[in-house]
Amino acid sequence: MTVGFDLFVVFAEMRTGSNLLEDYLNQIEGVTCHGEAFNPNFIGYPNRDDIHGVTHGQREDNPDRLLRAIRTETEGLGGFRYFHDHDPRVLAPILSDPRCAKIILTRNPVDSYISLKIARATDQWKLTNVKNRKDAQAHFDLHEFERHLGRMQTFQLEIMRALQVTGQSAFYIGYDDLHDTEVLSGLAHWLGAHAEPDGFQTNLKPQNPQPLSDKVANFDQMNVALRALDRFDLTRTPNFEPRRGPVVPSYVACAQQPLLYMPIRSGPEDQVTAWMAELAGGASELMSKFNQKTLRGWLQDHPGHQRFTVLRHPLARAHAAFCDRILGTGPGSFAKIRNQLIRFHGLELPDDPSDPYYDFDAHRRAFERFLSFLRSNLNGQTSIRVDAHWASQVACLQGMSEFCLPDHILRETNLPDALPRMARTVGLEVVPHVAQDSDPNRDRLSQIYSPHLDKLCRDAYPRDYMMFGFSDFDPQKPA
Repeated sequence: MTVGFDLFVVFAEMRTGSNLLEDYLNQIEGVTCHGEAFNPNFIGYPNRDDIHGVTHGQREDNPDRLLRAIRTETEGLGGFRYFHDHDPRVLAPILSDPRCAKIILTRNPVDSYISLKIARATDQWKLTNVKNRKDAQAHFDLHEFERHLGRMQTFQLEIMRALQVTGQSAFYIGYDDLHDTEVLSGLAHWLGAHAEPDGFQTNLKPQNPQPLSDKVANFDQMNVALRALDRFDLTRTPNFEPRRGPVVPSYVACAQQPLLYMPIRSGPEDQVTAWMAELAGGASELMSKFNQKTLRGWLQDHPGHQRFTVLRHPLARAHAAFCDRILGTGPGSFAKIRNQLIRFHGLELPDDPSDPYYDFDAHRRAFERFLSFLRSNLNGQTSIRVDAHWASQVACLQGMSEFCLPDHILRETNLPDALPRMARTVGLEVVPHVAQDSDPNRDRLSQIYSPHLDKLCRDAYPRDYMMFGFSDFDPQKPA
């Protein structure tokens, strides 16, 4: 065998043909597959006690021990089958290891689902003698199938992304390929071994070779139900926005009280931090500019803490970002981006925002241009960075999740009730009043509002509107 891989894994699922593939792999000289080595319920096979002297209990204590044994003690190239519900502790090590060959076995998810239903009904998982075949029909359940499909797709996407990130390739093989001996021979060569196509033989027999219409009791219902599935994901909202990380230095905590605010930029930060300062006994009692180490310390020192963030209506938030960072020219404004927007995106902005010639009509036109820019910017079509002040709120929350998620996702319109209620849940009895008006730019937005602005904003932030259920902006409703 040539030196390239010193381990292999077959990524598969139940009823995808993995038993048959393992049987073929074990017919290749110098290749040994040790079954479902990391199945939580057994080690390798249901009736086996150990693999290379590593028992089930020892594997539970230290899965790396079994991984090393398969790699170093197998004569030739050793490997195993791995399903989505097997020991998760070994997944990252094998995915990141370029010397571990990845074989990815797939099957039509409807076929695997129906086969799984029949196998559970008959308790027959392998067939070597057709005379012993047990017969049953499956009953198709759409919701159960959607869960089955979701698990398979999620696992496959996780594998694919890991291979992309680490620059690896895999050998993909379909269920129907298991009857193509030339493909099996190609797999052997890819592993660094040699096998002639006519050398593959097996005693395993297909258990349910009949068409789906004979295997499914409610086939007509299944046929109708599957029509409702969006096979090509036509209803998805495309997302080209770059991933964001947790902006831990922006988090604000009370030094004594167990409350942590995880702000989304261009939201009601001033209102919330002012309330927290009053609750804590002064601004000096607030902590900020955390790094991940110091924030972990605060979390450990405040058991029972409550973490929260606040959503703002996308139109109000985009308007706040525009007024505070683009229209304004003072501290905190983005002068370079402002100049780019004027030069390349058609925004007509005054040198002085208080210029009387910059009236409501001019403000509306400039803001409309800014919303059009946001759509292009968030879709990766501009050279300007996607700044946190106008990144989608969905992306901001996803970034937070890389460190910790908020316990509460509040809405700006509910803050007068939501903040005191949250404070009382951590045992605080004296709770200050929450200022009602949190957006100093809201009156100006109300003056220029039109349904066209809502449309432009929906085009820029489709995921925020969909995921958080935002309706059109109401200029008469207080923030």
